[in-house]
Amino acid sequence: MSSKEETCRNSSSPPLLSSSSSSSSSLPSVSHFIGKKEDIIRAGRVTKLVNGCRDVLVLFHQGQLHAMDMRCYHSGGALQHGDIEEFNGRQCIVCPWHKYKITLAEGEGLYQAVDDPTVKPLRTHWRSKGVKQRIHQVTEVNGDVYVTLDDSVEAIESDIYQTERYRTVLVKAQPKPKPKI
Repeated sequence: MSSKEETCRNSSSPPLLSSSSSSSSSLPSVSHFIGKKEDIIRAGRVTKLVNGCRDVLVLFHQGQLHAMDMRCYHSGGALQHGDIEEFNGRQCIVCPWHKYKITLAEGEGLYQAVDDPTVKPLRTHWRSKGVKQRIHQVTEVNGDVYVTLDDSVEAIESDIYQTERYRTVLVKAQPKPKPKI
């Protein structure tokens, strides 16, 4: 890990378990201003490079603010373009690239399992792959929305898309805009 990536990892607050928004007057130790709640509600979703090293998606859904790494853990798809759907009673963002389902609250990857593939008709149900997407804490204070990065030392699959190396590769892969004539 480069020193810049290490600095990013160490400059955030302790590990967090949930992305639930709160409306308290005190902020966690290292919070980053994202924007005004009314602007986020109007837009539905915003992305921001937080602390100079982490691309975060903040979205408003069913009266609640959520924050997670912006790129899908599977292949780096831009989650800000994903649909939000319910699977087995859990709100998920669906990656627009490969349709991976990620829970908004925990960052779990969901998949549809088959009980016994030899029995027809197939009986399926939703299962968790475990936490795959890093979730960050959202705090609202007087209409301002802040994110506190989850910097737990446990590696989560979405971390790979938060490196300078990946950003450099991503930028080089972007098509060059054509000059206007």
